[in-house]
Amino acid sequence: MKNGAPARSRIIDSDQHLFEYRGLWEEHIDPALRDEALRFVDDEVGNVSVRWRDLTLSSADVQLPGETDAIGERRRRERAGLPPEHRYDDTLPRDYWDPAARVARLDGLGLDEAVLFPNYGLVWERTLNRSLPALLGNMGAWNRWCASVVSEGAGRLHPVAHLSLRDLDWLDEQLRALEAGGVRLAMIAPALVDGRPLSHPDLDRAWAAFVERGVTPVFHVADQPRPFDDAWYTDGEERGIPVLESVFLYMAAALSCTDLIVNGVLARHPDLHIGIVELSAVWVPMYLMMLDGGSKFVERLNGRSPFELDLPPSEYFRRQVRVSSFAYELPANITRQMNGSDILMCCSDYPHSEGTADPLADYAGSGRFGIRPDMEPGFFGDNMGLLLGR
Repeated sequence: MKNGAPARSRIIDSDQHLFEYRGLWEEHIDPALRDEALRFVDDEVGNVSVRWRDLTLSSADVQLPGETDAIGERRRRERAGLPPEHRYDDTLPRDYWDPAARVARLDGLGLDEAVLFPNYGLVWERTLNRSLPALLGNMGAWNRWCASVVSEGAGRLHPVAHLSLRDLDWLDEQLRALEAGGVRLAMIAPALVDGRPLSHPDLDRAWAAFVERGVTPVFHVADQPRPFDDAWYTDGEERGIPVLESVFLYMAAALSCTDLIVNGVLARHPDLHIGIVELSAVWVPMYLMMLDGGSKFVERLNGRSPFELDLPPSEYFRRQVRVSSFAYELPANITRQMNGSDILMCCSDYPHSEGTADPLADYAGSGRFGIRPDMEPGFFGDNMGLLLGR
């Protein structure tokens, strides 16, 4: 309290991205796996891409908030074999990759703290799944750098580790290192693990380890194992985002949360929390209704439920899951549809093209659904604080 006024909650952006710098994976990967490290490669006309072995995984590009159409034009130039209009390294702002510069940038964004997901780390997990050593090696490389980001972030930056549940001994080692390095969040795929659902008894050890080490698993948009058969993705293997992934952005997260709830994982681990970030939030009110209604109907029809829950299924979601919501989704209206459930979080997606460089103004300017930090401390910080273990 200052001068008799209550101290305001810290504003925490639940979704920003930190670009991997050239050489990050080579420098931080286990030396025995250096040949498997992801890398940046320049072609003969100056276009830059992220590659693994001889596979091109993604174009390397400098995005600016609000310029999605410009990115599409650059992709057309690249496909035509034309050189970029500007060199990648010349246009990459320092705060995109330098933790100290990002701390300074937060002040201009009106934010106290930010959660930092990888940038190019969103494009390679599904491809590298074909080689477990390469997958875990490159995840480990990013995770080692996360500890440096925490150190340079002065308590204001929260990098998100990248983990897999495919090797639980490796997972244990990573979680111990993350705990020691002050990393409190980790992105995992909302997907089957070698054919097993996330609620499978073999994986219960993983959920216990997340709780023990104080690391919260988070679902985030990424090229990970898909919720639908590959035959549905008619875009082919051309680099980019399939239309189906954009339309059904939330589906894998909703499927995974349902599995974890109705099969008792959240009930058995009440201190396990889950974040859902950049997967939209407008679906949540209908999902909660269907989660309770569908579960109750099946229990009546079958005469039993998969797991005897003490609470309605939706209450486990409300208790243990937090969801990011963009300003254009009108989060105040979503909260109203959920009868006031305070489970949403603010996000900017900075510096991605679909994101914003003025998040607080965007939220406040949503007409009768406008919200400000003094009105919604849970939305602007406290709910993210729950995922950070506060």
